[in-house]
Amino acid sequence: MPNKLIYPRIKLSVLFCAIAIALPMNAVRAEKILPMFGDMKIDHKFSPDPMMMRGMSGGSKPAISITGKKQTPTGACTGFVDEKPDHTLHLRGKFSYLKLKVSSSDDATMIIKGPDGVWCNDDSQGQNPNPEIAGEWLPGKYQLWIGSFDQNKYFPYIIKITEVK
Repeated sequence: MPNKLIYPRIKLSVLFCAIAIALPMNAVRAEKILPMFGDMKIDHKFSPDPMMMRGMSGGSKPAISITGKKQTPTGACTGFVDEKPDHTLHLRGKFSYLKLKVSSSDDATMIIKGPDGVWCNDDSQGQNPNPEIAGEWLPGKYQLWIGSFDQNKYFPYIIKITEVK
């Protein structure tokens, strides 16, 4: 008859090995992609570049209800978003160039409210259904909404933030 204590020990050993193997992988992923709807504070020459944030696009409110306008210098204020911003980005200094680019499996939209205005974007560079806003940025707090082109449609997205042109 087998010893009843051997099996629980084997199970615990296997469990601890699995955890030990999984931890380094999770630590690597955590450095690259933040938790859903996370906020971020960055300085000039941040690392890693690009930094990434993730969430779920979409909502029930028309973009114009957040922006108060149909168009900004960076694009049309289209799509549907949640009432509250998905992310807050705190820039601790002036950036002569910074780009925020959304990658999603469906048509996403973006609204950014910051210290010097409101910017919207729907489709960057022609037929690309993902928004992108780049240029010079002042220090301060920026609120980000990631929307879906269709009301109450939700899709996962990743925002890449880079200083590289």
